[in-house]
Amino acid sequence: MTQNKVFGIQRNAFFTGLTSFFTDTSTKMIYSVMPLFLMSIGASKTSISLIEGVAESTASLLKALSGYWSDKIGRNKPFMIIGYGITALITPLYAFAKTSFHVLIFRFTERVGKGIRTAPRDSLISASVKKNDAGKTFGFQKAMDNSGAIIGPLAASLLLYFSPGNYSNIFLWATIPAILGVLTVIIFIKEEKAKRTTERPKISLKQFPKKFYFFLVIIFVFTLGNSADALLLVKTSETGISESYVPFLYMIFNTVSVILAVPIGKLSDKIGREKLITIGFLVYAIVYFCFGRFNHIGIFIMLFVLYGLYSALTDGNQKALISDIVGKDLKGTGYGLYHAVLGITLLPASLIAGYLYDNVNSGAPFYFGSAMALLATILIIIFTIVNRKSIPVSDISEN
Repeated sequence: MTQNKVFGIQRNAFFTGLTSFFTDTSTKMIYSVMPLFLMSIGASKTSISLIEGVAESTASLLKALSGYWSDKIGRNKPFMIIGYGITALITPLYAFAKTSFHVLIFRFTERVGKGIRTAPRDSLISASVKKNDAGKTFGFQKAMDNSGAIIGPLAASLLLYFSPGNYSNIFLWATIPAILGVLTVIIFIKEEKAKRTTERPKISLKQFPKKFYFFLVIIFVFTLGNSADALLLVKTSETGISESYVPFLYMIFNTVSVILAVPIGKLSDKIGREKLITIGFLVYAIVYFCFGRFNHIGIFIMLFVLYGLYSALTDGNQKALISDIVGKDLKGTGYGLYHAVLGITLLPASLIAGYLYDNVNSGAPFYFGSAMALLATILIIIFTIVNRKSIPVSDISEN
């Protein structure tokens, strides 16, 4: 289906990005203060990490399933409506949470919505663009994600400044952009109906190239040391700054990421995704090591800037690389598997990080994350060399 472009971006990709902007404004308003809210009701660092790990890991199974079914029936939009709709319904309920268990239930349900929508969303974007535009388009998607992630924490920071400790107020205001996100999908996303006379090809895991699975191994290793950003916010709050400034620092990270996302996406279309992902992993290793080593707000500001650089270098490029590797009819399933690996690994990653924070010291989880990022860097370099020489990834295990 030929579609017009909006501001140089294919129509569906543009409005999907707009949906992400609204939804991320909502979710990041909540996420940027959630660690503070949980600590205010007596939650430990391990509990905070566990809530994120359980929610993300359970939702990851739905990411894989929704990707598979979107490929199977040839439709992405219905999954997006359901997924974004769940988020909009759950958002105001945070205002009534009284215990960490309530937060776990709401967070889990909201992540189920994300699990349903994410792989079909990425599949819709991927199917809408040419290969040599994938980096730019996913860069735009990442930029819109993080634009909402700038506005959300900024709004939360202002609300906390004028009404200290009133987290319920933030949760209720966050409902408005969540609703706008659902409406954008319903009204503006256009997708051809699957033809009943056309039999969808059977999908098997054997259809994916072996280099795809090698890349998933790399993602697993990296993610094992990539605990939820909640601990970064907890560590920042322990420097003694006002609670209203914590979401503001989170906004700095997202601001850098949104400024760099599209230029880096375009660069990846020219020089390759692997090089930029490698640099991103190295930046992450440095950032996490310094978060473990130091406890000064001035240093943390610079680290959040570098963290934004890491985000711009990796997130959109990882998805664009999968788009390059995976065949057209397998993109939904491919993205589902990618997101499943991310989510499943976050449970042990979060448990490890929370345990180290509570039982060793506040720097231990960040040192661990830095070490895993360095290991992932070595693996992505091997991946790049193998692909450059056009040697099957299977040969690695034979040597």
